[in-house]
Amino acid sequence: MARSVAIVDIGSSSITALIGERGINNTFRILGKGVSDYAGFENGQFIEPETVKMAVGLAIANAESSSGMKITEAFVGVPGEFSTVICKECSLTFAKQKKITQKEVDQLYFTNNNFKYPTHTVINNSPIYFTLEDGRRVIDPIGNYATRLNGLVSYVLAENNFLDFMENIFSEIGVRQTYYVSACLAECLHMFEPQIRDRYVLLVDCGYITTNVMLSRGDGLLFLSNFSMGGGYITADLSSCLKIGFSVAENLKHKAVISWEAGKDDTYDVANKDVIESFAAKDTNQIIRDRIDLIAKYIEKSLANCVYDFPEYIPLYITGGGLNYIKGIKDYLTKRLGRRVELVKPNIPHISRPDTSSEIGLLDVCIDITDGYLNILAIN
Repeated sequence: MARSVAIVDIGSSSITALIGERGINNTFRILGKGVSDYAGFENGQFIEPETVKMAVGLAIANAESSSGMKITEAFVGVPGEFSTVICKECSLTFAKQKKITQKEVDQLYFTNNNFKYPTHTVINNSPIYFTLEDGRRVIDPIGNYATRLNGLVSYVLAENNFLDFMENIFSEIGVRQTYYVSACLAECLHMFEPQIRDRYVLLVDCGYITTNVMLSRGDGLLFLSNFSMGGGYITADLSSCLKIGFSVAENLKHKAVISWEAGKDDTYDVANKDVIESFAAKDTNQIIRDRIDLIAKYIEKSLANCVYDFPEYIPLYITGGGLNYIKGIKDYLTKRLGRRVELVKPNIPHISRPDTSSEIGLLDVCIDITDGYLNILAIN
């Protein structure tokens, strides 16, 4: 019998609660869903912290109502802005040669989880790779015999302020048990097959207000960086420069084709209530490109701070709702970044949209955790 799981995804413009279970052919059955818009967060702070409880409560209440189920425990996605990644070379020596089991792997994680940060707590641990005593690198050492187990382990740490804040909220609304999972790690594990991750994955999730830049390998994150800028900034630029309302600016953004070299008389026509408004296509495209150039500059700056080497030939994958819906964005960013860019989204029927990457990634990973197929929760 399939086991249902509840997840809460803390996005930069909305909070989503999902109740789901594994379906046939590795798909999902969404039993309940609730979404609540809110002010979001930037620079590692909630913009209107007093409204977060209401948004979380509404999202969960709607998921419960649509499913007919009560959420008493939930997996909570920790956004990139409230987390950090540290990779450590770890080692574990045995008194004699023994067969490696999950117990030894867990012991390797636990023994090296000796972080003494008053501001952060380890929430997830996962391997980049393991090294056996004959020098072989493997993703899964279980079943091998060894007297020593080495590995490069990725630890995701969440800010205690975030964890305490969310724990108070969930306690007050009746969610008795919470488990925290890095939303960025979940995205990488869900959207890329192991053989692709073994060759490194470079993923950028550009949301409405915030953008995460990730380098992953194996089952873990090697590098995570973020900055507060996303698709909402493009909308704000259009609204400010063209002196139009935010909703009209959002519609205009989705109309624009930034690869189009428009002439001075070309326009985009956007419906505003009962009126069709026309905007100069050339000016519109330039406003959008200017902000995308700035986002690209921050992506480049993030990658320059990555201490790990990765192949130049691997593509830079873009997901999230901030950039992927802009027509012409793939070719534009390929030229701007000087690297092949690919747009990615969850490969799930009916919910295959780039702005669902985080919530679907969390659901997939948390079902695997519950079913015992994945072991990334930190051992405390």
